[in-house]
Amino acid sequence: LDGSDGAQGGWLLGGSIALLIADIICMCSFMQIEPNEARVINWFGKYAGTFSEVGFYWINPFYGVKKVSLRARNLDAEPIKVNDKTGNPVMIGLVLVWKLKDTYKALFEVDTQTMAANPNTVGSDTKGLMNALENFVRVQSDAALRQVAGQYAYDDEDSKSGEPTLRSSAEEINQQLEEKLDERLALAGIEVVEARINYLAYAPEIAAVMLRRQQASAIITARE
Repeated sequence: LDGSDGAQGGWLLGGSIALLIADIICMCSFMQIEPNEARVINWFGKYAGTFSEVGFYWINPFYGVKKVSLRARNLDAEPIKVNDKTGNPVMIGLVLVWKLKDTYKALFEVDTQTMAANPNTVGSDTKGLMNALENFVRVQSDAALRQVAGQYAYDDEDSKSGEPTLRSSAEEINQQLEEKLDERLALAGIEVVEARINYLAYAPEIAAVMLRRQQASAIITARE
């Protein structure tokens, strides 16, 4: 009887441990989704879908879950030096509002691992993933800004043709900048909410010369 009681006790202990482990796994499978958040679900490496509806859910514990943010984010890019259409060096900067639209592209079309400051955090930490995407946005914004700025002269005094310029045609420049950014960021599933030039000036090495030129032009115009 003692041996039977010992065996029965062993089975009860083993069953209790197994139930405890199963309970812990099940408890870890609950997830809470807040507004403008999402969870990307994959099944042993295969994309299974995205949860973005606000609520409290339980999912199969064998699913892999990656948390992403769908909230709008700002990028205030430092002014960069570019050559305008006439070859004059100018300093130009932009402010960009963007948000994640396509979670599949963000996680599987762009190599966020190599862009992250700490690659080990991507996938398990929302901040690591979003910082990697912000890195991507910053590089593409720089390229788009250089492309757009190089198509226009700083002002009409340089072009003498009545064409749109960086200083006088802000709305047209901003619209074209948004279009270029949309094209570049679509690869990562990112939507451009707004993009605007927030800084424009001649580069320091020619600023004094251009100021004297503008003053001389104003004097000539006043005399005429």
